[in-house]
Amino acid sequence: MKNLLITGYRAHELGIFDQKHKGIPYIRRAIEAKLVPLLEEGLEWIITPGQYGVDLWACETALELKAQYPDLKISILTAFSGQEEKWKEDKQEYYRSIVNRIDYYGSVSKQPFSGAWQFQARDDLLLRKTDGILLVYDDENGEASPKYMKMKALRKNAEDGYGYIAIGAEEIQNIASEQTYGDFDDRYEHSDGN
Repeated sequence: MKNLLITGYRAHELGIFDQKHKGIPYIRRAIEAKLVPLLEEGLEWIITPGQYGVDLWACETALELKAQYPDLKISILTAFSGQEEKWKEDKQEYYRSIVNRIDYYGSVSKQPFSGAWQFQARDDLLLRKTDGILLVYDDENGEASPKYMKMKALRKNAEDGYGYIAIGAEEIQNIASEQTYGDFDDRYEHSDGN
């Protein structure tokens, strides 16, 4: 797999409204755990739609991985021009800080939002230009926006073997639990009681 699409929940769908939320590092760690083996096998590009949430956290994770994998390239391909313009200022700044560090940025439609067709065109292009998807989504947590991308990716998987990798809530929770228990074990080992 050379080109990987990464997408998933928007931050608000997870109840995350700022970058200080304690769940973000666990989501990023889950993404990293899936990316490293792919990078070892020759992954070259990570492409996201650049929505505020999993897309941008994946970009951040990939930017950090570039230290170990300098040939990795990162792209954001939005549905329309200026997708971030109505976001709060802090989210716009965060977005710009990522866009300024990636390898490619573009919009499928050069005009502002004018209809759902722009999302359709973006999704079709992303699926055409990639060999597989890493999707952070869990049906058991109720329907959310990634459901449509999941359906398209699974259809493409059945038709032509398009790669499909999922990260669900249980996997993220396991990472969080491991971290919590690891922190507890570290504190216990260094306490005066030993």
